[in-house]
Amino acid sequence: MANEAATQHHPKYQAHKPEQDAVDYELQTYTRGLDFERPPLTFQASKWEELACSRLSADSKGYVYGSAGVRETTDKNRAAFKKWSIVPRRLVKYDGFPDLKTEILGEQLSVPIAMAPVGVLKIFNPDGEMAATRAAAQEAVPYILSTASSTSIEDVAQANGVDGQRWYQLYWPSREHDDITISLLQRANKAGFTTLFVTLDTYILGWRPSDMDNGYNPFMRADRIGVELGMTDPVFRQQFKERHGVDVEEKMNSAAPEWMRTIFPGTSKGWEDVEFLKSHWDGPIVLKGIQSIVDAKKAAEVGVAGIVVSNHGGRQQDGGNSSLGVLPHIVDAVGDKLTIFFDSGIQSGADIAKALALGADCVLVGRPYVYGLALGGEKGVEHVLKSLVGELELTLHLAGIQSVKKEHLNREALVLEDDLFNSVKGIGLH
Repeated sequence: MANEAATQHHPKYQAHKPEQDAVDYELQTYTRGLDFERPPLTFQASKWEELACSRLSADSKGYVYGSAGVRETTDKNRAAFKKWSIVPRRLVKYDGFPDLKTEILGEQLSVPIAMAPVGVLKIFNPDGEMAATRAAAQEAVPYILSTASSTSIEDVAQANGVDGQRWYQLYWPSREHDDITISLLQRANKAGFTTLFVTLDTYILGWRPSDMDNGYNPFMRADRIGVELGMTDPVFRQQFKERHGVDVEEKMNSAAPEWMRTIFPGTSKGWEDVEFLKSHWDGPIVLKGIQSIVDAKKAAEVGVAGIVVSNHGGRQQDGGNSSLGVLPHIVDAVGDKLTIFFDSGIQSGADIAKALALGADCVLVGRPYVYGLALGGEKGVEHVLKSLVGELELTLHLAGIQSVKKEHLNREALVLEDDLFNSVKGIGLH
């Protein structure tokens, strides 16, 4: 039913390709090199983080690079990808390049990736979410708007354009503020956001030493960064004026922390509360932050359309398991019942290929595009997206994998690297 609702409500969302193919982007770069022209941004994905952090302020670097605790969960996320290796097949003949198109929750995607919800983007570039969402539309990649955005729902929708694919991520206010939740959902729906992503692991900010060292919490500050959705919400604005006798602009030192307490209430909802969201959202609902088989099965039972296998990039809870490590177990348990999204630890096109092979239907990219935003604004985000798609396409092509469909890209394309040394047997080698 959720898939049908999305298709019927937004029939315009069909697959479209960016103006420039990612592989053509590679060829263009080499062609310009004939005249000794070098690209303004590096293609080395492993350097995006380092270069961006060298330019950012202590506050903004701490916010994007920082993780919970001692970064154990973050480090596990990255290490997990190295445990899996892609086994290439030879003399696999097919026309052209791999087919990257897929269908997700009733929408046609040109490539099975989307931009993960990341808030407060104006601390990385003054154009913030506007640059990111324009780049997403340019590259035909769905953009997920964070409730912690520094730009309003309506402005982001306008910048994303009539052909842009956009989804909305909710930091879920406490049930005493159901009226505010309804207002946010109605605004997003009216602005053309087709799928709702509900983050379950951030009802309070995690223990983030880098932010605490800087004394930096963007949701408590009067600059509106991180709280813009609240400052532009008619229900919150009216309630604030009733409490204080003034508009939010006249008392931002109070308005920002009040909004923070609204969207980060400190305690979790229960599974029974999902029914409230289902009754107030016209379209698919995806639960973000699932890390166990038990919770994945429960998500299927309550009737949502999908889940995001995610540990918030290691930003919320330290000492946790890797997101990629648990992915195939969750896929085996509920992959036939739910659409499976994946994030946490993605850095390259090869990483995307591995997550898809392990059963993800769509992969969310977070920190890399933020680093592109910091390095080059809208063009920087476009560069990162082109680079990730181009590497994904050529990785599959050189491995003899003709599409992202499950019959072509699955676990038979992978081997656990340790198995190569522990046994003569390995997945995908025979």
